[in-house]
Amino acid sequence: MAALGWLTPRRRSATARSVLAGEASAEAARKSSQETAPPPRQEAEFPVHGDVGAAAFFDLDNTVMQGAALFHFGRGLYKRKFFETRDLARFAWQQAWFRLAGVEDPEHMQDVRDSALSIVKGHRVSELKSIGEEIYDEYMAERIWPGTRALAQAHLDAGQKVWLVTAAPVEIAQVIARRLGLTGALGTVAESVAGVYTGRLVGEPLHGPAKAEAVRALAAAEGLDLSRCAAYSDSHNDIPMLSLVGHPYAINPNAKLRRHAREMDWRLRDYRTGRKAAKVGIPAAAGVGAVAGGTAAAIALHRRRR
Repeated sequence: MAALGWLTPRRRSATARSVLAGEASAEAARKSSQETAPPPRQEAEFPVHGDVGAAAFFDLDNTVMQGAALFHFGRGLYKRKFFETRDLARFAWQQAWFRLAGVEDPEHMQDVRDSALSIVKGHRVSELKSIGEEIYDEYMAERIWPGTRALAQAHLDAGQKVWLVTAAPVEIAQVIARRLGLTGALGTVAESVAGVYTGRLVGEPLHGPAKAEAVRALAAAEGLDLSRCAAYSDSHNDIPMLSLVGHPYAINPNAKLRRHAREMDWRLRDYRTGRKAAKVGIPAAAGVGAVAGGTAAAIALHRRRR
């Protein structure tokens, strides 16, 4: 499962499998949010205060969390003897590529996806959810970008719903969303029968066009106006999702997304060094927390490199 994050970028419109993956992810997200919806939060001053027809959609890897969530999940599964050392070494190489290049490695995509599905085949969904809770505490909690977290909180404080949108398995994405106090998560849906994974996906990984289809399906089900919604991502692979909403943000953007965002006059923010990007459009209520979060992240990274 740890390898689903390295998916091949594709410049194409949504296929039937993309639509299926998006709709399945939206349905899983809605069911989860109804079961684990966070309690109402105290309202705070915000430009879109009270606009319940709007919502925010956040990519996960390198947008909300440093690195790939699936790599960290893979580390946890390895610790629990789900697979062997050679598999972990391959995942580590792909994570290093992802962190340095900011893109998925297409040469490994198919092999990795098949390997990941074989790892969880025959395991119960409830087992993976329980393990996901432990792995979040072990590897993920300290890797959340404080600046991006502040942006998500600003939407919540304005009375809006906030969703993660990721190629990671929906069960893991839901754990992360709940721990962050978000509404829910859209993620890749792995097929299960009677609560046991079959080793197959429903549609395809939630990546690229499939993410946009998931957001579109969820917005329709929730009665949202996408022109009033916001989306946040670090990757050009998410341009379909970002283009779908009226308020797209490039967060810690890779080079291709940065160029595209500047051409489209999208808002930019970079928390990797604490510096402000060329065009900053942080809502007023989120500004102080976002700047503080970016500075904290920069200090933490600097200490690690010394």
